[in-house]
Amino acid sequence: MEMKIHKTGIIMNGVTGRMGTNQHLLRSIAAIMKQGGVQISPSEYIMPDPVLVGRNEAKLKKLAEMAGISKYTTDLESVLSDPAYTIYFDAQTTGRRAEAVKAAARAGKHVYCEKPVATDTATALELYRICQEAGVKHGVVQDKLWLPGLIKLKRLIESGFFGKIFSVKGEFGYWVFEGHTVPAQRPSWNYRKEDDGGIIVDMLCHWRYVLDNLFGKVKSVSCKGATHIPERVDEQGKPYVCTADDAAYATFELEGDVIAHFNSSWTTRVRRDDLLTLQVDGTKGSAVAGLRECRIQHYGNTPKPVWNPDIPQPINFYEGWSLVPDQEIYDNAFKAQWELFLRHVVLDTPFPWNLLEGAKGVQLAEKGLESWARRAWVDIEDL
Repeated sequence: MEMKIHKTGIIMNGVTGRMGTNQHLLRSIAAIMKQGGVQISPSEYIMPDPVLVGRNEAKLKKLAEMAGISKYTTDLESVLSDPAYTIYFDAQTTGRRAEAVKAAARAGKHVYCEKPVATDTATALELYRICQEAGVKHGVVQDKLWLPGLIKLKRLIESGFFGKIFSVKGEFGYWVFEGHTVPAQRPSWNYRKEDDGGIIVDMLCHWRYVLDNLFGKVKSVSCKGATHIPERVDEQGKPYVCTADDAAYATFELEGDVIAHFNSSWTTRVRRDDLLTLQVDGTKGSAVAGLRECRIQHYGNTPKPVWNPDIPQPINFYEGWSLVPDQEIYDNAFKAQWELFLRHVVLDTPFPWNLLEGAKGVQLAEKGLESWARRAWVDIEDL
């Protein structure tokens, strides 16, 4: 049987950063190449053909060697004008993204990019309109939808396990070291507002697509941000003043009378099942999902506690929860969405996670910041 290969050129801009290197290059594109491409029929495959783009040639060379990729360049214009490349991917810092995406769309490249897609909603919507007018396909990374824990939650919702869902409680975060003694495990720009940092901008984009896709459209937000750690140490060992929020405490009203509350923090010590946990409560049952595992407690298994602080608690509340088994194969979440986008480009299969969805994430972050500044509930308008 003769094999048909759809060689698909991908411009990968900004993948020398932590997320771009690990999740998008090594665990997605390089992994897809290593497996022989994306199989679309018994004899047909989509094979990525990436070129790495960035500002530091030495970093690019080292990264290309690590990933087993031969092509890299510091000249973005040269590859945007090269018809061999049909997809432009952007994992740069947020402030650099808009102009590069505009140039790519106007060069006729399909666009796939990290979030936030822009620093403000107006720019995010402009990117969506430019891509629509250019007639190119476009998508935004919404990786948490392909996490095993969230897939299991979605299956429970689809099967009616919860009955009527009335609340979602999300806990996200961990302690990010300040750098004075133990080196920080996140980049310093995350904590500088002038460099588009801040956990509200970073994480409310995620919570928007998680809530919209699993539990109901977000209608309004009340958000309080905080900068709990006033000084950190940067990559050069120099102290700097933190000007962006490192924690956010947000409540969302969703369609269907569902209330969601998310605590997001880089200043918390973890005593829970995972770095992200979602507890979903409904009339018939509850679930707690982490990144990979999900535990459930049905109405019939629910204990009946009685308040009595004068005696030791007789109930072990961690018991009585059942582990949801792995009922399907779970790939890397970033890789799973990359494969769907490649299918979308080559086969025109549906891909609803477009730049308009990315703009909705930016909008929620912007509304969260507005809520914090006004100390008020803020409604979310349709885009």
